[in-house]
Amino acid sequence: MARAYLVYNPAAGRFPSGILAARAAEILASHGWEIEQRYVESGEQITRFAEEASAREMDAFFVVGGDGSVNQAIPGLVNGPTALGVLPAGTANVWAQELGLPGITLDRKKAIEMSAQALVDGRICHVDVGLCSGRPFLLWAGIGLDAFIVHRIEPRTQWEKHFSVVHYTASAIWNAGFWRGTNLRVEADDHCVEDHFLLAVVSNIHLYAGGLVQLSPEARLDDGIMDLWLFKGETLGETVQIALDMFYGRHLDSDRALRLPFRKARISSSSPVYIQVDGEKVDAQEEVFLEVRRKALKVLVPKETPLQLFSGGDDGS
Repeated sequence: MARAYLVYNPAAGRFPSGILAARAAEILASHGWEIEQRYVESGEQITRFAEEASAREMDAFFVVGGDGSVNQAIPGLVNGPTALGVLPAGTANVWAQELGLPGITLDRKKAIEMSAQALVDGRICHVDVGLCSGRPFLLWAGIGLDAFIVHRIEPRTQWEKHFSVVHYTASAIWNAGFWRGTNLRVEADDHCVEDHFLLAVVSNIHLYAGGLVQLSPEARLDDGIMDLWLFKGETLGETVQIALDMFYGRHLDSDRALRLPFRKARISSSSPVYIQVDGEKVDAQEEVFLEVRRKALKVLVPKETPLQLFSGGDDGS
């Protein structure tokens, strides 16, 4: 019998995660899984339970939550025997969007059951994990404008999460008016760049900005390489233009954007820079070290995904 932890935080996301966890546990149990539910009140507890599940060699660690909860689980699961399974109940759920798992909405109330069913019918794959000055991440690491916005608006209240896209967009526009970018020296494998940038984003996946943008359409989760995107500019007008370029996919050919695929990188500045990983705040630093750990995490994915995620087609083993 397959064994798994299922963790949930009642204060996270927009919907009552305790009820969602119980409904997901029913689906998993009906497929022969032995489920141990764990109630958490903080990200640190998610990490601790993930470490415990890995030490017990559990088959899976299910998280009822969003991208922030996913990030908190990763340190306890990297290079371990336990696969991460995400049941989207957070605010943006970009990792779930990448996999094609439906997020719960007022008109899609059975989404958690649909996601649980997709994962138990799915497969286990190995994916890359990034390190940002030692902190693991699965989706992105951001330096500059997006990190500045995350530091300004997080944590959000439960009420604000119900209007996540509107709130984030309004906050982004407001805070962008105060951001003028920063001078960065970037060393990525054999490349070295020095310039003034609004934003530097490391991406392991296709999607970005709540899933509204395909930032790296050629990203693969298991190739040992991540994309470092650098966006030039310093005015609000340039910020708006970059946002429009990303939304319409024009950044792929824009002279404002530079893409540097890398395995190891270092970003330095003359003053501490704002940092975020998977949408979570990280303390400001003057020097950021980045590294890709190839296939360091086991994840549960559906049999079919809407995007090509793996370098060998859909086989991520």
